[in-house]
Amino acid sequence: MHHITIIVGGGQAGAEVATSLRQQGYKGRVLLVGEEPYLPYRRPPLSKTYLAGETGAEGLLIKPAATYEKAGTELLVPLKVQSVDRAAHRILLSDGREQHYDKLVLATGGRPRRLTLPGAGASNILYLRTLDDIDAIRKEFRPDRRLVIVGGGYIGLEIASVAIKHGLNVTVLESAPRVLARVTSPKMSAFYERVHREAGVDLRTNVKLQGFEQVADRAVAALLDDGTRIDLDFVVAGIGLLPNVELAEAAGLEVTDGIVVDKYARSSDPDILAAGDCANHPSAWAGRRLRLESVPNAMEQARTVAATICGKLQPYNSVPWFWSDQYDLKLQMVGLCGGYDEVVVRGRPAENSFCMFYLRGGVIIAAETVNRSSEFMVAKRLVAQGVQARAEDLSDEEQPLLAMVAA
Repeated sequence: MHHITIIVGGGQAGAEVATSLRQQGYKGRVLLVGEEPYLPYRRPPLSKTYLAGETGAEGLLIKPAATYEKAGTELLVPLKVQSVDRAAHRILLSDGREQHYDKLVLATGGRPRRLTLPGAGASNILYLRTLDDIDAIRKEFRPDRRLVIVGGGYIGLEIASVAIKHGLNVTVLESAPRVLARVTSPKMSAFYERVHREAGVDLRTNVKLQGFEQVADRAVAALLDDGTRIDLDFVVAGIGLLPNVELAEAAGLEVTDGIVVDKYARSSDPDILAAGDCANHPSAWAGRRLRLESVPNAMEQARTVAATICGKLQPYNSVPWFWSDQYDLKLQMVGLCGGYDEVVVRGRPAENSFCMFYLRGGVIIAAETVNRSSEFMVAKRLVAQGVQARAEDLSDEEQPLLAMVAA
């Protein structure tokens, strides 16, 4: 009997598990079950080049169809896994078929958090996660139309930057006192607020959205609690991601803000592993458990999953990093900046080229760079090593960052 691994989820993590299994020498059957009617594709470009029309759907594919055929990966799309029978090592598929597994990988990702306000069910209130979502947004995406974006996180701001370039009238509503509040410092928030306002975005922070005024099935205005009414043609909401843990929960796996896994990506059932946006893993670097929503995390965790299935225990322990493209700005971040006691700026924010370092007790715990990719590569090492540094050295551009990396 061939060993069978079933991967649930056709995103970045699921696709990477399939490829990595073969690279690690796995000889069994590999089945990948995906809900969407597409080959696995990259999601980050959706809110950037794909929305802007610079990339077609083909350009989003992680691997062409031939790669899966060559690797002997059986793609079951579009299908859903209805339930997992752990005792029998079987899954039930939405077409009524049952399928045995030896190892099961949950790479189920997440789904957009929905607005629950009055009028939020209107047909022109849209979300962004899938290709089909973007196709729905593009139908509304025309010059001079009034777009209200709910949420000043990365997704909201990336959409705003594309929309403003395409001649739409853009209003961003953020309930926190600043944009990107959960992920960055007030200094970086202020930088992005200035950039968006200078580009023509009507950016409003500290707002309390009460609901939407509707005509027929469409929202025509956003209503704020201070009585403000903002006329609109359509809405895109980017207010966070909910991990898809229902399958895991129903199967009785341990779930706490994601599917709880150990450092080898195993769930509370050793034959079921998880990776990507849906997995909550221990981080030796952070000294606590994390659930990360990023491509690097999905890819690296997927490789850990493949290694574990192949009997090579390689603990997952990488430092989180992320990126965001807005206008001509490439923002790259490493580490988690919560709990810093000092922020050091290197370079010139006014010229859109700088780094920000976050220190705690003199140790670099995180860094963000805008349009400084080569310095970002060094910053990743400084954060991973937990280097001690002095503010005056970091801010002095005469002093190369590389000199601070531990040998």
